[in-house]
Amino acid sequence: MGTQESQKSNSRTGGTGRRAFLGAAAVLGAAGTGLGLAGTARAADAPLGAGRGGRGLKSLPVPTIIGHRGASGYRPEHTFGSYQLALDLGADIVEAGDLVPTKDGHLVCRHEPEIGGTTDVASHPEFADRRTTKVLDGVSTTGWFTEDFTLAELKTLRATERIPANRPHNTLYDGRWEIPTFEEVLKWQDEQTRKRGKQVWIYPELKHPTYFRKLGLGLEERVAKLLRKYGKDGRNAPVILQSFEPTSIQRLNKLVDNPLVVLLSGATTRPWDFVETGDPRTVADLVTRKGLREIAGYAQGIGPTLDLVIPKDASGNLTTPTTLVKDAHAVGLILHPYTMRNENPFLPANFRKGTDADAYGDVFGAYRTYFATGIDGVFTDQPDTGLLAREDHVNG
Repeated sequence: MGTQESQKSNSRTGGTGRRAFLGAAAVLGAAGTGLGLAGTARAADAPLGAGRGGRGLKSLPVPTIIGHRGASGYRPEHTFGSYQLALDLGADIVEAGDLVPTKDGHLVCRHEPEIGGTTDVASHPEFADRRTTKVLDGVSTTGWFTEDFTLAELKTLRATERIPANRPHNTLYDGRWEIPTFEEVLKWQDEQTRKRGKQVWIYPELKHPTYFRKLGLGLEERVAKLLRKYGKDGRNAPVILQSFEPTSIQRLNKLVDNPLVVLLSGATTRPWDFVETGDPRTVADLVTRKGLREIAGYAQGIGPTLDLVIPKDASGNLTTPTTLVKDAHAVGLILHPYTMRNENPFLPANFRKGTDADAYGDVFGAYRTYFATGIDGVFTDQPDTGLLAREDHVNG
């Protein structure tokens, strides 16, 4: 975000109008009280937790439960098995797609372009010579990369569990599902909407856009083209787009009218596009009131790490909430922090139970603490747990 990119022309639904639309949603979500059953859409004046009526993000319950890479606590991430289960468990939105390109320009769904840890590529002797070392956003990374494979080649691979030490039960499903394309996800979304009789939402992320643009594989234009093809590029479309690179979101703001979200990592980190352009600002600068106002000029929300909402002390215990929720809402931005997980290693220290790597801690206590800050939703690997936590929250 080295320079502020201009807004869309008045012939399109511009950023200001969309900010007002979503700003109202954020205010309603932060101010309400009480609800009956979680996930039940109601009238526009429904209290916190209910669908607020209307179209677009206003139709979603608050806090919104977002299935992180599907239901990745139970199935290998970014597979149709994981996506499908997230819907079956009741997720309001499925993060269907961390989008990375293939050599021949197709968009596929993988957590990272390096696929050695999420597929069985290492067991394919025909691809042994593809293993290489690259510098990915300043980090030397060794493995196999999607941009070195055609789509046809990637379709011969099968997905595997990314963190088997924490989720040995997920390894049961290793090899069961192939790598989905973004176009397949868009078709699946329509099929599931018809089958379930209600709108299915997805929340794809554009991964490493600066890195891929330098390779001639720009992500934003490819995403926009597919969204237009399937009629999902409007402000009320059930597709929220996100990226850790603000300039990628600025570029998308010129191409589509979808809700846009800037992801924010640790306070001392710098978005990689800032590093590339010499912008000295860190995430800490972006979450100031000035930084949030600037983000609100081209996006409708932020996806901060949970530590930006409530920091931890040196022992890993939660401390006092920051003013981020209030400050973001003040400029009309919604907040969808990441990531809630049930297992001990991923919870704040004061919510852990025992020491087993795959044992569950007091995740409901953690949800209760985070929901109390007024966040508008949360990414979670276990959507069913998130829905129960929301019920507890909205019923007091």
